[in-house]
Amino acid sequence: MKVAIVIDSLVGGGAEKVMLTLAGELLAQQHEVVILSLANSIEYTLPSQLNVECLFDHKAKKVDRFWQLKNSVKRIENWFAQYQSKNGEFDLVLSNLDRSNNLLICSTIKHVFYVIHNSITAELNRQKKLGPFAYQYLLKSKKRLSGQNLICVSEGIESEIKQQKLIAPQSITTIFNPFNVQSIVKKASETELGLPREPYIIHVGRLAKQKRHDVLFSAFANLNTSHKLVLLCNKVNKAAKLGRQHGIEDRLILPGFQQNPYAWIKGADALVLSSDYEGLPTVLIEALILGTPVVSTDCTHGPKEILTGNLAKYLVPTNNPEALTQAIESVLNDKPEVVDAEILSKISATQVAESYLALAQNR
Repeated sequence: MKVAIVIDSLVGGGAEKVMLTLAGELLAQQHEVVILSLANSIEYTLPSQLNVECLFDHKAKKVDRFWQLKNSVKRIENWFAQYQSKNGEFDLVLSNLDRSNNLLICSTIKHVFYVIHNSITAELNRQKKLGPFAYQYLLKSKKRLSGQNLICVSEGIESEIKQQKLIAPQSITTIFNPFNVQSIVKKASETELGLPREPYIIHVGRLAKQKRHDVLFSAFANLNTSHKLVLLCNKVNKAAKLGRQHGIEDRLILPGFQQNPYAWIKGADALVLSSDYEGLPTVLIEALILGTPVVSTDCTHGPKEILTGNLAKYLVPTNNPEALTQAIESVLNDKPEVVDAEILSKISATQVAESYLALAQNR
């Protein structure tokens, strides 16, 4: 099959990583894949056999705003027309994130499915705090998804969309994010320079309000342990400044964004997620694959679908540093076995790729 993956950029985020994993698996199954990034922004090292093209030669921040939308839609339609005239029609087009969604919804491009990576309600609530223009832009973007074919990365997101009535999709289904388990385990065994010698817990994620580093730092400040806190994030200087404000700067290790975070995750005594909302937090599943215990906020959505059974005790309310401190202390004391977590039977890249391809076969 021929598959196009359209995404806002290939910076170091979760949706980007998910789609690169999916693309790699589709290539391994001998399908034809191209990733079209709106922005000329690529932070990941790309497989040599993967065809990646950029629609614009800049960051593409405003390409879907009303004064540019018509020209941007024409540009993406022309790209598809030229590509398909040489290579044949795509069987499946996967759109990711708001800018890509807005262009494709307004276009004549066929066989498009829209992948929903986050809680729409939580995104809108956050956007309200940024002002009316930002909120109206996002609200309009989400409403455009009505009448479209949606793929949700967690059952919680699918349930939310069905209940809130903001969007009336043509179809909706849940497909968990794909994980190349063998590759993750192999990369975790690679020698990584700079790994701490002392015990540490780890947080992996960009420095953004959604991730609630303030809650994480408050919890860590009250943690009675000699462990260090490793942050694999962007904006290292900003993270250090926030650490100083919480009095934990001397307990932080800030190596920055890492192409291969797996050795860091495997070496940690626990991984902590402190977010207000997610979709299906990739890093929680990666930690479980590597045998690293996790603590997470019970945010919308994903964590409660990952931490089930005996692991549910390590879910805590959002925006509650005290509960997060207690859960971290518990997980460090309990050292639970996590490699047999139920979620790990549902997320192999092969299974997930087959679910995506079935959409094209069944349409």
